[in-house]
Amino acid sequence: MTGIRALPYPFPLRRGELALIVIDMQRDFVEPGGFGESLGNDVGRLSAIVPTVKRLIEGCRAAGIPVIHTQECHRPDLADLPPAKRNRGNPSLRIGDQGPMGRILIAGAPGTAILDEVAPLPGELVIQKPGKGAFYATSLQDELRKRHLSQLIVAGVTTEVCVQTTMREANDRGYECLLAEDATESYFPEFKAATLDMIRAQGAIVGWTASVDTILEALDV
Repeated sequence: MTGIRALPYPFPLRRGELALIVIDMQRDFVEPGGFGESLGNDVGRLSAIVPTVKRLIEGCRAAGIPVIHTQECHRPDLADLPPAKRNRGNPSLRIGDQGPMGRILIAGAPGTAILDEVAPLPGELVIQKPGKGAFYATSLQDELRKRHLSQLIVAGVTTEVCVQTTMREANDRGYECLLAEDATESYFPEFKAATLDMIRAQGAIVGWTASVDTILEALDV
């Protein structure tokens, strides 16, 4: 067993049990004119990491590491969308409404699509999730068990919401998680910084963090 240089200490890499999970790199969150921007957010912070996420994905593919993608989205009839989620705040557009990229966060809508630069290849697992975490109301745990995977490199957006929620869900289920620090981002830089601190506090209470360069170096790509 080898390790990946990480904080708060080396990540105990087991290559045969490792996968990359890329959280919600969707047009509605990252591109101008999408849902994220309609909420008043600077999507430029998220779009800036796209090349780094792409490099991480391509490196993992080259190393034979399975790549899993997630999409936050709901059924067209909104049966899986709790009113508390749709109605929170006072946005100009709500989930299910017609936006510039089709119905917001509805499965199959153009805005729900994963960005072309980091799109799944044929055969790669795509998890459509109705919540923030990738385990809630999805088949992710069954898919990981089927593939005998127990470790996850985590990337994507946003750091403090869907990424952190997924890591905490995974942690409770016994998975070891390594967050790629420069392949995740938040609309709020202080939220990202706080999340990184929380994840690796108290001896990696939720998981480890490392740069993409360090991760790819350990994977020999």
